[in-house]
Formats: sequence, structure tokens, C-alpha cells
Amino acid sequence: MTARLVVLISGSGTNLQAILDACAAGTLDAAVVGVIANRQDAFGLVRAETVGIPTSRFLLQRYREVGRTRAEYDADVAAAVQSFQPDLVVLAGWMHILSSAFLNRFPQKVINLHPALPGQFAGTHAIERAFAAYRRGEISHSGCMVHFVVPAVDAGPVIATAAVPIQPDDTLETFEARMHAAEHRLIVDAIRRVLGDN
Repeated sequence: MTARLVVLISGSGTNLQAILDACAAGTLDAAVVGVIANRQDAFGLVRAETVGIPTSRFLLQRYREVGRTRAEYDADVAAAVQSFQPDLVVLAGWMHILSSAFLNRFPQKVINLHPALPGQFAGTHAIERAFAAYRRGEISHSGCMVHFVVPAVDAGPVIATAAVPIQPDDTLETFEARMHAAEHRLIVDAIRRVLGDN
């Protein structure tokens, strides 16, 4: 049976596009049934809407402006996700930490793509931090991982990883481009593994 995916995004949605392409090509036995963004202008929403996928926006700042709590925000996002009856929730660039209250609604069903290897560069700006560490001679390569989400940042059980070497003539832009290409492959592979299709 085709698995139902809900994808949470914050930006341009290139990883979402990789998932959509794999679904359309039949290389991933899944369908994206909903996309949720935490930014009004996230271009990933356009990608989803173009192919008829329902979308929602949940802007944390608007909750704060009217005195609503982070717990209320998380509860509303969880309810929206639940309405799609997902088999798997995929964080593909989602830039908010999810609380236990959210995660407990979807046990072992929330995965995250992070542009660093396990134990390295948790949190934001991981690609930039890795490149700076390379320039200081501290590392020779970086990579990306997909892991199950836990309340601690980028610390859940690892599903899949991909190493990405940093070349002597790399700029941040060329390194970042190779990282994104690796992410696009890895997220699809990790979804297959979680769904038992590997």
C-alpha cells in the first residue's frame, strides 16, 4: 500500500521536490499528501500546490503576537499533520524544534534531514560551520544524515548517512551544492528504509 507522507518545510523545498520526483517516478512507493510550512513565503508551498498537494502555513510569530503559547502552536501543527493520517512525517528543512507533545502523537514516525554527520554541527548553519572547520584544518569532509526526531536537537537514532568530501578548491557555494545533491538522494533512501522498501 502506498505510504502517506506529510512534509514540513521552511524554505525553497528542494528536498521536498526530490521526494515528489521519486514518488512520481515510482522509485518511492509513497505519496506526499500534505505540506506544512512555518514561513509565509516558503517556495516549497508553491511546489506542492503546483501538483495539487494541500498546504498549510503555521507562523509562530503570529501566535506570539496574539499571546498564544508555543504549546498551542505545537498542538495546532500536530492536529494539522494528524488530519492527513500520515504513515511518516518528514522534516525537510523545518526550522523549529518539535516538542515531546508533538512527537508523542507520532511515535517513531517523524524523521529529519540534517546537513551534517552524527555528532557534528547540530542546529542551524551546519554547512557553513563545517566549511569553516575545514578551512581551519579540523575536518576533511562533512556529510548529511537522516534521523528519527527526539526533543534534543539533531540527536535522534540515525537512519542513514552520506559523507561529502570537501575539495581544496571548493568555495562555500560549490561545497553547499554537493551537500544539497547528497541530501536529495539521502532523504529518498531514508524514507525507503523507514517504510521497509530497501
